Amino acid sequence: MFVIEHKGGAIAVMLASLLLLGTWPALLTLLERRGRLPQHTYLDYSLTNFLAAVVIALTLGQLGGTDPSFVTQLSQDNWPSVLFAMAGGVALSVGNLSTQYAWAYVGLSVTEVISCSMVVVIGTTVNYFLDSRINRAEILFPGVACFLVAVILGSAVHASNAADNKEKLRYQLVLSEIVLNFCILFTVASLVSDTPKDLENGDPDTKDVTKAEAGTAEYLIKLEQQRSIKVFRSSTFFGLGIVFFSGVCLSLFSPLFNLATNDQWRALPAGVPHLVVYTAFFYFSISCFVFNIGLNMVLLYRPMAGVPKSSFRAYLHDWNGRQWALLAGLLGGLGNGLQFMGGQAAGYAAADAVQALPLVSTFWGVVLFGEYRKSSRRTYILLGFMLFMFVAAVAVLMASSGHRSSE
Repeated sequence: MFVIEHKGGAIAVMLASLLLLGTWPALLTLLERRGRLPQHTYLDYSLTNFLAAVVIALTLGQLGGTDPSFVTQLSQDNWPSVLFAMAGGVALSVGNLSTQYAWAYVGLSVTEVISCSMVVVIGTTVNYFLDSRINRAEILFPGVACFLVAVILGSAVHASNAADNKEKLRYQLVLSEIVLNFCILFTVASLVSDTPKDLENGDPDTKDVTKAEAGTAEYLIKLEQQRSIKVFRSSTFFGLGIVFFSGVCLSLFSPLFNLATNDQWRALPAGVPHLVVYTAFFYFSISCFVFNIGLNMVLLYRPMAGVPKSSFRAYLHDWNGRQWALLAGLLGGLGNGLQFMGGQAAGYAAADAVQALPLVSTFWGVVLFGEYRKSSRRTYILLGFMLFMFVAAVAVLMASSGHRSSE
């Protein structure tokens, strides 16, 4: 199997993982905003996510003559470690599914900032002690503190941006009422036909959100009409509650994978070798796949968050944006695999630096979705400080990388 031997190689794969893990959420967010049902998207995502693990296991897991290889370990008595890996897969599935709904309520940038910061604060601390402190604590924990500050700033950014959007919509509503009253007063038919009849439901010709300028009230109204998850008049605290729940779930998958590959609790029978990364990742992805398929099949018929009902037949015929959902699953699977490879070499606590993926997600949020367009100066200042804390955290956590003995 292929093994990363040097600290530099571990940092390289972690940076690649950061790019991949920061990109796939943007693709799923793009589909939700275009109206594709999240159940359909996540079923597609699950297929290629599992395919990525199989490809990695059968290539890198079998490369060279180093034992034990991936195929060899499939027949060994290593079920305690297998169960840890599969539990980690379930934790990741629940966390990722929660974030897909959270993106709609609080936006891509804030969701990724809060949930990923919680992963670092909780997951890094647990991994540090599981890894027998191979990472330098005097460097590692200041990096964790940077992520903790980012959690607070992320919440402040969302609250400020939500207030900005509320003010835009209030102004648009008042303006529309004035125009409507003017039209009724003078009975000018042409003006009446051009006035929005219902700001909540909209006219048939307002379905294309791309015709409105990002950041305007018109853009926000058209986006609500088009998207699959309706969020207007929803509680801010409800959206943030989903984010924090996903953060707790996502905090568990890396420590569980750490236990699967290093057996710190000595659960394996005597003489049985530890699971290699590729075998653990294969079992990890099996549980992800089974859980995702089962839960989303239920959600097709019993949806939540106001999403319309669907069916398996409707999913099979829904090709609108399917290629992006499949690509997102492939990117997510490869990103997780690279994270685990780097963590096994340099310590899983340092590998949690890839949770700085909001740096990438925020970039896509601004470029693709117009997040924070026409926001207040206060929002821009908070956003700048938030991103600065992430840059600092990445640099510090990468600097704390250690070296795990392969003996």
